[in-house]
Amino acid sequence: MANEIRSVIRELGGERVLGRALRSDADLREAIREGFPHGVLTELMRASGLTLKELADALDLSSRSLQRRSRGRLARFESDRLYRLARVLALARESLGDEARASRWLKRTNRALGGIAPLAAIDTELGARQVEGLLGRIAYGGIS
Repeated sequence: MANEIRSVIRELGGERVLGRALRSDADLREAIREGFPHGVLTELMRASGLTLKELADALDLSSRSLQRRSRGRLARFESDRLYRLARVLALARESLGDEARASRWLKRTNRALGGIAPLAAIDTELGARQVEGLLGRIAYGGIS
């Protein structure tokens, strides 16, 4: 669990971008509730290789709303969805080996997900869990 938290925090830009030390689930939960700083968007776009529009579409958010928050904090629900993407991205990197492979895999259609790309599936928590399950099968040699 501690490794997962560290990986997710790294995807979100670390303490430098988040503006605070996050050491536990409780710290991360509180940061989500307060809303992430806007810099998390830039960091996740860099880490995932996504444009703002792709990122917003994947998380069912408005790209215009995300742009308007360039000075303040993101809303709780936006931060929660960004956390979801960071969690999936961290797991994809761990399961597939590197950033480039993870990014390509997230954008390609996948039969195990009904012919949609993993990135398209994570617009809901259920879809994100399905993608995580698929990545787990890949990491441990299961059929995917």
